[in-house]
Amino acid sequence: MNRWLMRSMTELSSRKSVSRLTGRLAKSSLSRRFIPRFAALYRIPVEEAEKSLREYACLNDFFTRRLKPGARPLDSEEGALLSPVDALITSCGTIKDGQLLQVKGQDYTIEELLNGSPRTGQYEHGYYWVLYLSPTDYHRIHSPCSGTIVESEHVPGKVYPVNDFGLTCMRRVLSRNERLITYIRHEEGEIAVVKVGALNVSSIRYAEPLPNRLEAGQELAYFEFGSTVVLLAENGTCGECECRKAGDRVKMGQKLGKLKEAEEKVR
Repeated sequence: MNRWLMRSMTELSSRKSVSRLTGRLAKSSLSRRFIPRFAALYRIPVEEAEKSLREYACLNDFFTRRLKPGARPLDSEEGALLSPVDALITSCGTIKDGQLLQVKGQDYTIEELLNGSPRTGQYEHGYYWVLYLSPTDYHRIHSPCSGTIVESEHVPGKVYPVNDFGLTCMRRVLSRNERLITYIRHEEGEIAVVKVGALNVSSIRYAEPLPNRLEAGQELAYFEFGSTVVLLAENGTCGECECRKAGDRVKMGQKLGKLKEAEEKVR
């Protein structure tokens, strides 16, 4: 099947009505019988799940499962910026003049990713990570650092796939898809957690109740089916973790970078 036809079929299927239908099916009691098959197909480590497979009421209930306490230990290094999710690092690096460069061959601007937010200038020379969650992954999203939620925004949009095909062959899906953006102020600056919806993701939901103040690793939100998180660090507030690069897999709670202390930033 040629690329043009694949793009055309994806355009037709990437409508909210399709995702809503998929969501209804995944939330129906009939979907419960598919949980063992789904877990086996994607080789999901069910021993990490909070409950046994038979205790989940539907496929969506299993997909958005919590894990057993201690399943994701947090990096204990002072100032560590944690991965908010289990994911594949699709791309990462320095934001150059407001652009995320060469994310699967395409450049994105911070302005479009943040929907023209007045905060855009705070991130034009910061650092970024694009974190892709496959169906195999744990789909709860956690705070990458301790801090206070200072703003959140829901950006309506499409639901194009955010897998390798979507990022490579579809036009600028990270800034065209539906997004839920959370800005977290920490002691050294600010972090933006951009949660990007995708094909068959019926919703992106905040954890309830969600306090204004979050501790590192505290639950923030979750996806219903696979998607992507783009994590942005404000200008001059974060140094990269040299042991992490594009193509690596990370678990929630592992170190992505190091937050810089105020005196270090002004040197």
